[in-house]
Amino acid sequence: MSLVFHIPGYLRSFTGGRSRIEVLATATNVGEALDALGALYPGVRDRVLIEEGRVRPHVNIFVGKDSIRF
Repeated sequence: MSLVFHIPGYLRSFTGGRSRIEVLATATNVGEALDALGALYPGVRDRVLIEEGRVRPHVNIFVGKDSIRF
């Protein structure tokens, strides 16, 4: 399975400037998907999640067109 991430400008320094990342991995939830991304691009996951594993208040994550906050 392929996971596609659209990386905002402030995180592109962690992805070599890439705005779109495709990761060949399977994930059953957003946390696993972020783990797969973080394994390839260290630092990204820590900028998205707080230490307890919740999404930082200023970060928006979408699965398709749906925000995971709702």
